[in-house]
Amino acid sequence: MERDGHFAGDDPFEIARGWLAEAEKSEPNDPNAVALSTVDADGLPNVRMVLLKEISDDGFVFYTNYNSAKGRELAANPKAAMVLHWKSLRRQVRIRGMVGREEGEGADAYYASRSLKSRLGAWASEQSQPLDSRTTLMAKVAKITAQKGPNPPRPPFWGGFKITPVEIEFWADGAFRLHDRFVWRRSDIGESWKIQRLNP
Repeated sequence: MERDGHFAGDDPFEIARGWLAEAEKSEPNDPNAVALSTVDADGLPNVRMVLLKEISDDGFVFYTNYNSAKGRELAANPKAAMVLHWKSLRRQVRIRGMVGREEGEGADAYYASRSLKSRLGAWASEQSQPLDSRTTLMAKVAKITAQKGPNPPRPPFWGGFKITPVEIEFWADGAFRLHDRFVWRRSDIGESWKIQRLNP
């Protein structure tokens, strides 16, 4: 099967990193923004935007509060889908797979790289929970600032998730809506990829 140009390569993670690197040069805001889809306990889908922080050799990593709605949904049903869409490139990447936590040194290092205000905000925000006012939140931030000081550790309820995919689809816009689509599928993590061209 002929896959040339920006579809060329034998490693879907490398292709995805290459596309993201291209988007970083042309996309005006947050080229690493992804729409993340999970399901709740009743099987009702939920989708929101998050920032993809790493495309590793085996997965796609983002960070969040584990007690948030997405954190709770992923704990109950550790499967997810995400899509990166770049209008500047007229391309997208769709990912579906299994989810596991990314904790330890990698999560600590990413947390430490964030601004101090973001690190303190992670401690103060009970993400997805009801909040009576912004004043209440800012008061909590001030209290956490006094307690934790200028170098707060990563909260135990905050860290990463990695989607290890069983399906990755690369899509590029084509003339007359005759788009190019290639999907990489495997029956299970660790299995070999099978690649197919799809109709637009």
